[in-house]
Amino acid sequence: MTTSILPFADAASVGLPMGELLRLSLFQVSVGMASVLLLGTLNRVMIVELSVPAMIVAFMIAIPVLVAPLRALLGFRSDTHRSALGWKRIPYLWFGSLWQFGGLAIMPFSLLVLSGQQQVGPTWAGEVLAALAFLMTGVGMHMTQTAGLALAADRADDETRPQVVALLYVMFLIGMGISAVIIGFFLRDFGPFLLVRVVQSAAVIGILLNLVALWKQEKLSPMTKAQRAEPRPKFREAWADFMAGGSAGRLIVVVFIGTMAFNMQDVLLEPYGGEILGLSVSATTFLTAMWAGGALIGFALAARWLSNGMNPYRMAGRGLLIGLAAFSAVIFAAPMNSPVLFFAGSGGIGFGGGLFAVATLTAAMTMPAQGKAGRGLALGAWGAAQATAAGMSIAIGGTIRDVVNAAALNGSLGEAMATPATGYSVVYHTEIALIFVTLIALGPLVRTGETAKQTKGNRQIGLADFPT
Repeated sequence: MTTSILPFADAASVGLPMGELLRLSLFQVSVGMASVLLLGTLNRVMIVELSVPAMIVAFMIAIPVLVAPLRALLGFRSDTHRSALGWKRIPYLWFGSLWQFGGLAIMPFSLLVLSGQQQVGPTWAGEVLAALAFLMTGVGMHMTQTAGLALAADRADDETRPQVVALLYVMFLIGMGISAVIIGFFLRDFGPFLLVRVVQSAAVIGILLNLVALWKQEKLSPMTKAQRAEPRPKFREAWADFMAGGSAGRLIVVVFIGTMAFNMQDVLLEPYGGEILGLSVSATTFLTAMWAGGALIGFALAARWLSNGMNPYRMAGRGLLIGLAAFSAVIFAAPMNSPVLFFAGSGGIGFGGGLFAVATLTAAMTMPAQGKAGRGLALGAWGAAQATAAGMSIAIGGTIRDVVNAAALNGSLGEAMATPATGYSVVYHTEIALIFVTLIALGPLVRTGETAKQTKGNRQIGLADFPT
């Protein structure tokens, strides 16, 4: 095979050869594996196998997402970090790996205590320990991923940097898909001790992958004491410049509401398959692989459409419409008792959510900058809105499911509604309503014109610039 048809063959450069690039990309596999555990396997295990209330599970799963806005601060700190050795990214990549390892190491024991399998200690120990485990893992994932992406961008040159970032994002999704299959295989016969072995094995594998990834990736460039004492730059004035861009505020609102629409089901999709459709832990873990596959297709189409000059706001609308069909398929999977329809809906959620995310991110990156506001601030605002909405929606979704099911199962909603599927259905219908609200908020932005087309002198923004 020639390099012209090999994927990402043009991502290598003199400063970052292909071998070192592929080795560096292993940190994305580690983060993808941790994401599968936090957002896929463990929430179903807690709700179905360990009988933890969905509201508590939702708040636990939301913790790593709610700390995601710290990525902007972590990235800025690694940009301006000053050490005697001259390293900027490696310290954050290493300590992020330690945080991720520590969180996953104590995670299974925390969950067993949370489920009531406790002999000594206060009754609130389970909640505190589980929250601590999720917090440590979330901080570690964000720190590792932010520093790793920045390190790759530092080593790549201007011509290959977009391809490098694209390769790293694809490795993240591949890591999620492969990890979902492997974890699902080992958890096909669930048991408490098996859960401990699987999660702690993931912790060990994750830190080993990150250690291999960071080895000799950043050169030593010692700094003088005077250089380390120089004041760091500030961003206070830049935010006002960004908001002066006109449609920036509306775009943030669209990102916030749309993300809530796609993410409210994150903590409920696998429990829905287990409790309502009777799927095993192994089978429901494949839902994450379906979601990742749908997202990959969405990213590929987004790159193609954006390269052809499509208005990103119109592309966001397509993603929202696909989301309507996907959530409808998930809803009808219960009365039709159709796992096939359920898996198709899961893939559609990933597909539509991927299109929406890429489109709104592209709009943020192509928004005219003013004064000190640049691409970094736009991405930070997009990431803050996206992460905050994702965390809130996860917590709200679990709460709605618990409250509605409590009312339905005690007969308050009538005999027809006295089923465990009622709470899940209300959540999915709420997400459909939020999609319509997002479409209303998106409408005026579509009329702003073909914002995907860049002014003279600026290059096209596409999939390669999408931050994980």
